[in-house]
Amino acid sequence: MQFGVIFGGVSYEHEISIVSAIALKDIIEAEFIFIDKKRDFYLIDKSKLKSKLFSSGEYTKMPKLELKKGGFYQKGLLKEKRVEFDVAINLVHGGDGEDGKLASLLEFFAIPYIGPRIEGSVVSYNKLLTKLYLYHLGINTLDFQLLHKEKIEPLKFDYPVIIKPCHLGSSIGVSVVRDESELSYALDVAFEFDNEVIIEPFIEGVKEYNLAGCKAGNFYLSKIEEPVKGEFLDFEKKYLDFGRTEEVKEAELVPGIREQMIESFKKLYEPLFYGAIIRVDFFVHRGQVYVNEINAVPGSLANYLFEDFLTPLQALARNLPKPRAIPIDYHYINSIQSAKK
Repeated sequence: MQFGVIFGGVSYEHEISIVSAIALKDIIEAEFIFIDKKRDFYLIDKSKLKSKLFSSGEYTKMPKLELKKGGFYQKGLLKEKRVEFDVAINLVHGGDGEDGKLASLLEFFAIPYIGPRIEGSVVSYNKLLTKLYLYHLGINTLDFQLLHKEKIEPLKFDYPVIIKPCHLGSSIGVSVVRDESELSYALDVAFEFDNEVIIEPFIEGVKEYNLAGCKAGNFYLSKIEEPVKGEFLDFEKKYLDFGRTEEVKEAELVPGIREQMIESFKKLYEPLFYGAIIRVDFFVHRGQVYVNEINAVPGSLANYLFEDFLTPLQALARNLPKPRAIPIDYHYINSIQSAKK
């Protein structure tokens, strides 16, 4: 199975997507397609896929691609050539990749892909919609308050609180606020990235766990990991270990907690995230399991959490959601024309 990994994009998480692609290049057989800041597509030579290629602008010397029905095409002297892959992989973090834009493009041009569909992208990219989705399913998640840049209301929580941009991941723009003197600066930081922020109570000593997986006939679930963290998982802690090669240790959990996490994962996964490998970040506090975030395009597809990553990836590629065939036969127009005769 040959994959086409699409990465980059116009997003605050653009560089994270590059790191993800570099982490995957030795794990799967793939062509690598880069989206630059102008939203132009480039076919990247796998052997040259290194961070400096992008920071230096050298990627522009590589073949430029055009997106058309059925795939990506490279212009030639006599005819254009299609980039050969069976299934695309959405590896664009944040805007463009996780907000539904790329999913819409791939579906419009009839390109099969691994990644969240349009609806799953919209829900998981917006932290408010994620909260409402979890509430609807009866899945525990922390209480929250939504603030808009143009309408800042008094906090409904006691300190400490955590402030997060509503439409960003990777801990970008996130701050822990311990008293009122820190609030104004933290809001300014968050509003630099978004017009809406989510505020939650910050719970000291909470345990955090990660579980990834997908459904391809059956569920394929990763190990449950307890990431090494400080106060909270910041940008560097989340993403600079994508390339790690050591085996992930299965978290030691008290009886019942693992089952609660798996039950919540399966409940929120289907049917909204069919076709995607997602990672769910959990909190455990006083014996209660809470869903913190749904990562619809996790860093390096969370491959490091799986004992055997290729098996679920290939199974998913063979079991992607099929678009409904819509017949267009002009019956209505023809009937009107016939009636005029």
